Order: sequence, then C-alpha cells, then structure tokens
Amino acid sequence: MTAPQLHRVRNHPRNIAVFGGSFDPIHVGHLAVARAAQRRFHLDEVHFVPSGHPPHKPKHEMAPFAHRYAMVALACADHAHFLPSLADAGQDGQPRYSVDTVRHFRRQLRHPHDRLYFLIGADAFLEIPTWKDPETLLGLCDFVVVSRPGFHMQALRLVIPPELLGRLPHATGRGAPASKHEIHLRKTTVHFLHAVSSHVSSTEIRRRRQRRQSIHGLVPVRVEEYILKQAIYS
Repeated sequence: MTAPQLHRVRNHPRNIAVFGGSFDPIHVGHLAVARAAQRRFHLDEVHFVPSGHPPHKPKHEMAPFAHRYAMVALACADHAHFLPSLADAGQDGQPRYSVDTVRHFRRQLRHPHDRLYFLIGADAFLEIPTWKDPETLLGLCDFVVVSRPGFHMQALRLVIPPELLGRLPHATGRGAPASKHEIHLRKTTVHFLHAVSSHVSSTEIRRRRQRRQSIHGLVPVRVEEYILKQAIYS
C-alpha cells in the first residue's frame, strides 16, 4: 500500500512519520524505535520506506528490494499504524535521496495542519551535511533523532547549518533548545528521542545467517520464517 492510497481528505490533522532505511533485514530494534516514536509524538502513521537504490551503498551489497520490502510488510502486519511503503522502490536504477522522499510524502498531506516527521538514528543524523540538499531537507519536516547510550544532543547542533537555527527569547548559545529534548530551527524542530536502545543490528543478523546460527527473537516471527524459507543471507 503506497502513500497516495493512505492519505485522504480529512477533517482533522494527522501526525505522520517517515522511517527510511535499507531494512536488510528489518528487525525488532527498528520496531522498538517506531513504537517509542509513536507513543512520544502520537503518530497516526509510521511509513517504513525500504531504500531501492541508496546512494551510499552499492546495490550488490543488499538483498534484492523485493525481499526487503516483503520483510517490511510482514513486520508491519501486526501493527495497525505501521505501513510499508514503495516510495523509494524506483525502477530506473537511480539513487533515491531523502530530500526527494520527504517531498513525496509532503505532496500526500491533505490537511493544512498535518505534521510530518522523519525518523533517523543519531549516527545517521551526524552525516546529514554530506546528504543531498541538507538545508532543504532540514526545512521540510521535523526530525526525530533516536539516541544511543552515551550520545549527547550537543553533537546534533554542531552539524546543523547556523543559518537554519531559530532564535528563542532569552536563548543563549548556538541553537539553544527550548528543552533538553529539542532543537528549534527556523521552520522545523529536531526532537531527541532518548532511551531507545537495542543490541540488535541487521549486520549481526546477516552474519548469524551466514554462520547458520539462530536469529530467533532478533526479527519478528513472520520475518524469520520468510528469511528461512527464502534462504536469504545464507
């Protein structure tokens, strides 16, 4: 089910999140992040967007898109607010950039007060200056930056272009936040989501499969069954 099918004219605003990644494979840590963000920001929809041709990763290093999308769909099946998306599927072999993905979802908004969030890990956010049109991207939607243990929000402020930082009354310091969980930009806000920790990684799951070790509990049951049946990562 794609974004255009999901957004209809409504009489009330919605909180919508875009959660992109290679999802190679999607695992329980991804779902924990989505659940934490849903609770904190009262999200009506979390769109899981597997990358078709991510510019930072050679195509041959990933499982085929069809498998990764299928696993995302299976992982979302038991969560009413989690939706698999084909927004980054692509058919032309060209890389898909986050700024284009966010624009795609913004075009689907139908209520003037719909709010769009971009879910991203703290380490990935630190790389935003190297992404395509980072200034534009940071002005298109709010960001939910998921922390890891020991990470400090000050590191996020250091990679945000100074011209994007908003000024608050009586604020001091570069990009001073309204609270210890937010950084206000001129048009949007960067939110810091604490206490979401997981020792699960897609890399470790792939390694365990290559060693013929169990991945039970690291991925949703339906995803585990799919991986075993399709012999992915073996």
